[in-house]
Amino acid sequence: MSPQTGVGVLIFRDGKLLLGRRKGSHGAGDWSAPGGHLEFGESPDDCARREVLEETGLQLNKLQNGAFVSDIFPEVNKHYITLLVISHDASGEPQLLEPEKCEGWQWFAPEALPEPLFAPLRSWLARDGLAALQALARKA
Repeated sequence: MSPQTGVGVLIFRDGKLLLGRRKGSHGAGDWSAPGGHLEFGESPDDCARREVLEETGLQLNKLQNGAFVSDIFPEVNKHYITLLVISHDASGEPQLLEPEKCEGWQWFAPEALPEPLFAPLRSWLARDGLAALQALARKA
């Protein structure tokens, strides 16, 4: 089975990162950035805008490409390549629009992230370090 492509959106506001607690799918109970599957013919930026709007109601404006990570989820026999996309100027207030998939959205300072983190965010932080997240949070 080939890897699937996911897009994770790191949304920063006032130096904090938006995360939601997953439910109903692999990674249930983990804290994750909004995002989802890249659809056929869709650009990562378009996927980021679509997923964030569907999940939070936020409108994304300017986006920048971030890192990518590779994670295997043996419990569900899946392999994802996740492209991280960064937003510093999302419009609106986050709303819980998919309550079957997420318990709710909260803002977190980079040094006070909740546990456990969803695998793509955990992998990126393990590789690039907290300093990389802090640097992105300061760019707002």
